[in-house]
Parts: sequence; structure tokens; C-alpha cells
Amino acid sequence: MAVMSSLRDKTHVILYALLAAFLALIVFEWGMNFSGFSGKTGGAAGKVNGKEISSAKYEEIYKEFSENFRRSNPGAEMTPEIELGIREQAWKIAVDQSLLEEQFEKFGIAVYDNEIVAALDSDNPPMIIRQNFVNPATGTIDRQKLDAARRDPNNKEMWLQVEDIVRRELKVNKLIRALQTMVPVTDRELEAVVRREYTRFSASFIPVPLDFAGDDSKFAVKPDEVQKYYDSHKEQLKQAPTRKADYVFFPLVPSAKDSSAVRSELEAMRSEFSAAPNDSDYVKVQSDRPSGINVQYSRADFSPAAGAVVFSPANAKPGTIIGPVADNGYYRMLKVKKLTTGEPVARASHILLRFNPASREDVANVRARMVMIYKKLQEGVPFETLARQYSQDPGSSVRGGDLGWFDRKSVVPEFSEAVFSARPGSLTRPVQTKFGLHIIRVNGFDQSALVCSEVVRLIRPSSETVDGARRLATAFQMQAKEQGFDKSADSEKLRVARTGKFGKHTPIAFIGYNDKISAFAFKASEGDLSDVLETDKGFFVMRLTGRNDTGFRQLDDELKKRITAELLREKKEQALEKILAGIAAKPAASLESIAASNKAFGMVKADDIRWTDGYIPGYGIDRPLVEAMSGMKTGVLSAPVKTMGGYALVRLDKRVLSQDVDLKEVKKGVLPNLMRAKQEQFFAEYFVTLRKNAKIEDFRP
Repeated sequence: MAVMSSLRDKTHVILYALLAAFLALIVFEWGMNFSGFSGKTGGAAGKVNGKEISSAKYEEIYKEFSENFRRSNPGAEMTPEIELGIREQAWKIAVDQSLLEEQFEKFGIAVYDNEIVAALDSDNPPMIIRQNFVNPATGTIDRQKLDAARRDPNNKEMWLQVEDIVRRELKVNKLIRALQTMVPVTDRELEAVVRREYTRFSASFIPVPLDFAGDDSKFAVKPDEVQKYYDSHKEQLKQAPTRKADYVFFPLVPSAKDSSAVRSELEAMRSEFSAAPNDSDYVKVQSDRPSGINVQYSRADFSPAAGAVVFSPANAKPGTIIGPVADNGYYRMLKVKKLTTGEPVARASHILLRFNPASREDVANVRARMVMIYKKLQEGVPFETLARQYSQDPGSSVRGGDLGWFDRKSVVPEFSEAVFSARPGSLTRPVQTKFGLHIIRVNGFDQSALVCSEVVRLIRPSSETVDGARRLATAFQMQAKEQGFDKSADSEKLRVARTGKFGKHTPIAFIGYNDKISAFAFKASEGDLSDVLETDKGFFVMRLTGRNDTGFRQLDDELKKRITAELLREKKEQALEKILAGIAAKPAASLESIAASNKAFGMVKADDIRWTDGYIPGYGIDRPLVEAMSGMKTGVLSAPVKTMGGYALVRLDKRVLSQDVDLKEVKKGVLPNLMRAKQEQFFAEYFVTLRKNAKIEDFRP
């Protein structure tokens, strides 16, 4: 059911759909530097179906991922959230490798030394050989280079590890071939897919929204029905242990004095930076962004206020030292090397209206609201006023809809196309994206660019500011111990926030991940008060309000509401289907007579309906409806058919197979794609099931 797909614990698995991705993730994600396991860490990181994953193996995988992050992001800070993400990725790889080894045993898959030699000598050698020994000029394996590497006695240890990686790749190949035998494509399947893909339909139908069944009050959902639904779907609500907490936060916000100190420090460096003979050395030593050397910047690389300073005629000159300029929590000081022209950037404002595309009522309401907003704009109401009042983008609405400067690639394609094809000062047509419907005002374009080196300093809280915040947090914590958490927060007029549910190795909403918070939460009892917990963002004082170690999501108020909504929808669907079935069963019933019998019914006629994308010209996309049409007989009034927004009565008027289609030739082209699609789906489902049914024990701290 729909609610279960959104509520169940979506266990992460690696998609074993494509061989390259399969091998890259499972076989090569660790060990490519041939370093082997360090052996420095003892004990087990966990178990999979009773088989240990050593801490040494887990830490080595983590090391490979973290080193790859640093190589790919030079100068980037390894934040607690990033480290947590890398550790979770490493853990999942370790688990998947263990599951993979189980499959090798289950299918009796082994690889012998002569198979490895034959693979190395073949015209299509294993991936690691292709990656390292291809001659770029010819695109073929450089046999001379490969043979020399294999004969070199200095490479003996390395080649043992290469052969081990090759052995695993060959095992994976054998496993995939074994699984592929479980995924046949029949002639009947192929025929059906080809005919549906190259057939166009003409149909008439009456779409009926779910609300036609009656008001929600007619379909009461009882508490015992919610409980029964929960109990029958409990296995789909598995989850790791979770915690909840209330907290008071004392943020580390740089004071005006802190900001002034950073600015003064950079101002004192202006002449030194200007005269520096080697910008690269100077920036690497002095900047919090050591990569800022001879970088081309546009206005999109700055906040609007900072960009106005940087690109002003007085500053945009070669040799100029610009700044320090305040920009989103940093001070930036730039040395301009040259002026140039770059890709165009735009500045725009928007009003975002969100809606559910599957709900016709929601779509109609949003369109009506848009008409009203446009009318107000035409009457002279300022765009900024309407954006603050109506826009559902909280980030820009407070700024009157202003999005600042951006390039084509930093916004979704539909938004980009609308903005960059418009004139400055104009309102674009309504633009629909995955976020909703946008009313856009294009404020301007610019192609100016500067090549600069820059020294950047994060405006950090001083030790004095940190000590002040710590004292406030400590005083509150002591008071909360004596007088109670809520009473103390109320007396000090401090905001109490709630974490929501979080796991031991998951970030907390609006907080992120912190090992001190996690350690408190998973050791404390319900009602316990924490010590002052120090993080990079500030100080937290927490009270644990909930523990769930059952292994399942609890039937809390939020889950009750979602299950109730699902059951309500089911009841209305059943009622609507029954109503329409009764109407269609009347003697001599036809679409025309049914449409004429009720003003709420409107008949839609459409040609050139495509099964491939579910598109109905003049109506929109409705995949369930088109899927149902594809299996109907022509000229027959259908039973009620489920649609994206309710049900429909349908008559398939015509189906036409394109005359220029050679079915035999088309089948030849479709067969491998269909086979691959079925295999991808099967592989994904197979390994999802493996992981779901595995007993995975996580011993990591």
C-alpha cells in the first residue's frame, strides 16, 4: 500500500543492476592501493548472519573512503556529518561484501588459478587490468607493459593482491550468470512489450475524482482498524533503535567584536597580499580556503551585497585588492588578476506555489491562487509583498522572493530555461518544476567575470564568546537539575526544541550528527538530563524523552495519522469503484449516456495516447489509466479503472500499430533492453531481500 512504501525502513543496498557498478562498489571500493588490511584494530565491528566483520576490515574500508574524500575535496573540512556518512558507507560495503561471500558459498562458486591466468591473457581482461594497462592511443591492452609488470619481482606482493581482486571479479561474474538464469524473457512478454510500445491508442473516458464518493466524515476510521493495519504490516516497519529528546540550544554566534577582529586582521594583510610574489604559497598559508588561487568568479559566487562590491567599477580592475568583504559568514579579500567574460548568470525572484500533481483539486486550487496573484501584480502590488505573503519557499520569501545570482546549472532545467530565455524585468510564464509552480521575475543578467586569488577567513566565535555561551549553558543545566527542565526553560524564556526520532548512526534534524549527543542518548534512561554537550555549532542541554529498542516503529500519533489517511483513501476508493460499477452495469449504459446523467461527469476524448510515457494529449500523464487502456478490447465500456486521482470509466476506441514498424527487427532491438531491465529489477530485489532477511549486528561504538 502507498503508506507502507513511505513508512517502511528503506534499508540501503547497493544496486547490483549493472556489472560495472556492481564490481566498482563491491570489489574495488577498498583495496585499490594494494595496501591490504592494517591489522591494527582488533575485535569485531559486527556480524552478518553470525559471521564476523573484523574491525580491521571495516576500518580499512573507512580509510579508503575518507582518503578518497580528501583527494576529491582538497581543503574541505571533514565535518562530523561527513565522517558519519563515510563511516555508514564503509559499514554498508562491509555488510554487502559479507552477504556476497555467502552467495558464493550458496551457489558453490569458486575460481581457480588457471581461470585467473586465462582472464589476464584474454582480449577482455578484468576491470583492474583495463583500468591500468590500456594504451590510450589504441584503446587496447598494452601487453608489453602488462607482461613487464607481471614479471617484475618487485611487484610480487602487489600482484598477489591484484590476483585476489581478479578472483573476486570472476566470482561476481559467475554469480551474475547464475542469477541471470532465473530471469527469462518469454516470446509472449516480448511481443506484448513491443506492441504496447509501438501502438497508439484513441480512447474516451470519464475521470471521476475520489471525493465523488462522499465527504470524509462518511468513512470513519476506527482505532481498532488502525491497530489491525499496524499489526499486519509490522514487519514492514522494522527499524534500528531510536531515541527522542528535548533540548535547549546555546548557539556559538560570532559577536560584532569577533567579526571586527577578523576584518581588522585581513585589512592588516592587504599590502602584504598585494606584494606577495607567489599567490599560491601565500593563499595556502593564510586562507581558510587554500584552493582559492587564480579562480574565475562571477556574481553567482557571492551574495548579492558582496557581489555588488566586488563587481563595482571602482574595484573590478586588474591589480586591485578588494575587501575584506563580508559574505555569508566569511570575510573575503581578493587580488584581481584580470577581467574576462564568462557564462551568463541571472538574478531572479520567484513566488513558489507547491501542489500535489496527482490531486486535481490541489492543482485547481493552485491555479486559482496563481491567477489571483497575477491580478494583484497587474494592479501594482509589489512583487516583494506578494512573495512574502504567498511564496512557499521559506528561504527566499523573507527576502521578497529574491534568489540572488545563479548560473544555468545551479537551478533545475525548467527554471533555468524560463529565466535565461526571458528579458530583464519581465515576468515569465508559470513554470512547473519538481518543487511546484513558480511565478518568476527576471531582475537582470551579467557575464562579467574576474580571475582572482583570494584570502578567506571564516568569522569564528572568539574564546571569549565561546566561554560566554558555555557559562549560559552550564547555568541552565544546573538550574534544570534543581528545578526541572521545562520550568527552568520557561523562567529563563529559553526555547525548548525537539529532536524527533534519531538512530545511533544517523544525523538529527537541524543538529546534524554529534558523537557526544549520540553517546548520551543511547546510554541515558528516559527523563535523564544531559551534561552540557559541546559541538561546533554551540552547546546543548538535553532531556531524553523517548527510547525505542523494540526493532519496530512505534504506533505514535504521526504514524496513526498516516495510517488513518491511507485507510480513509482505501475506503473511498472501494466506495467510488462500487458506485461507478453500478452506473456502468445499467442496461444500455454508454459513456455518452453516463456523462449526460450527471453534471459532475465530463467526458474526455483523446488520440495518440502513448503507453511508453503514460501521456494522454489534452489531459496529462496518468500511467495507471493508460496501462489499463493498453489491455482493453475496443468499443467496450470498461469496469471502473483506477487512476492517479480516483477512478474512470473507459472505452478504448482504437489502437493502431505504426505502419512503418518491422516487428521482427524491433524485437531484436528490444530484447536485450528488456532482458537487462528484468535483470536489473531482479538483482535489486534479490539483494534487497538478502539484506532485509539477514541478521545484521552492529557492534560499532
